[in-house]
Amino acid sequence: MSVPPRVLTVAGSDSGGGAGIQADLKTMLALGVHGMSVVTAVTAQNSLGVQGAWELPVQAVRAQYRSVVDDIGVQAVKTGMLSSAELVEAVAELIAGTDVPAVVDPVGVSKHGDPLLAASALDSVRTKLLPAATVATPNLDEVAQLAGVRVASEADLREAAAAVLAYGPRWVLVKGGHLGAGSEAVDLLTDGAEEHWLRAPRHGNRHTHGTGCTLASAIASQLAKGQPVPEAVTAAKEYVTGAIAAGFALGGGIGPVDHGWALGGAPRRGTPPA
Repeated sequence: MSVPPRVLTVAGSDSGGGAGIQADLKTMLALGVHGMSVVTAVTAQNSLGVQGAWELPVQAVRAQYRSVVDDIGVQAVKTGMLSSAELVEAVAELIAGTDVPAVVDPVGVSKHGDPLLAASALDSVRTKLLPAATVATPNLDEVAQLAGVRVASEADLREAAAAVLAYGPRWVLVKGGHLGAGSEAVDLLTDGAEEHWLRAPRHGNRHTHGTGCTLASAIASQLAKGQPVPEAVTAAKEYVTGAIAAGFALGGGIGPVDHGWALGGAPRRGTPPA
C-alpha cells in the first residue's frame, strides 16, 4: 500500500469550517495528500466574522509539531494564523529545522477584517518567519502591513514582491485579487530573477471565505508531490480558482469556497436549508 505525500499545516482553527485548519485539511484531501495539523489558536468564527480567538501556549504548539514530524514525517509545511510574536518565533524555528518546503501565509486579518496577528508580532514575521519560507503568499493588505507598500494597480505588484523578497523568502507570490478591477485576478510569483504572472477569470461569487488558506495549502500539497515552485503555484491557482467559482452560501454572511469542487458529486446551488 503506497503512502501519500504528507503535509503539515500550522494554523488556527475556524469553527465555521471555511478557513484555517479546516480549509487546509479539506484542500489537502482534495489534492491527494495526507494532511496533518498543529493548532495554534482556536477561534469562534462564522460567516459574519470572528467573535473570539484564544491562542494556544507555545509549549502545546511545539509538542504537536514534534509529535507529528518526529514520528510520521512531512514533505511540506504550511503556516497560517500565528497571532503572537512568541508563536511566530517558535514556529519559524521549527520549520527552519525541518528540511522540507515551507509555505508561509502571513495571515494578518480575516476575510471580515478581524485582526488575527498582534502588531507586536510583525517584526518577528519579517525577521524570523519570512526568511524560513520557500514561498510566501501575502495578499495586498499583508504586503502593506509587512512592507509598507501600497498596491493600487497591477504595475505595483513588482515593487510589492521585491519589498517582501527583501525579508528573505526564496519565492513570493503577491496575490492581486484585492485589486478588484478588470476581468482577471492577477498574481505575481517571483524569486527576484524570474517572474510568473498568473491570471485567472475573476468570478462574481461573493462566497470567498478561505481563499488564502486554500491557496497556500494547495501550493504546499503540490510541493509535497515534488513539483517545482512555479508549477506548484500554477496548479494551486487553478484549483483555488475553481473553488472560488463553486463557492456557496452559508449563514448570513460570506460563505466558503468549495474545496471539493474537483471531486465530482452534486453541485451546490442556492442557500442551504437552516
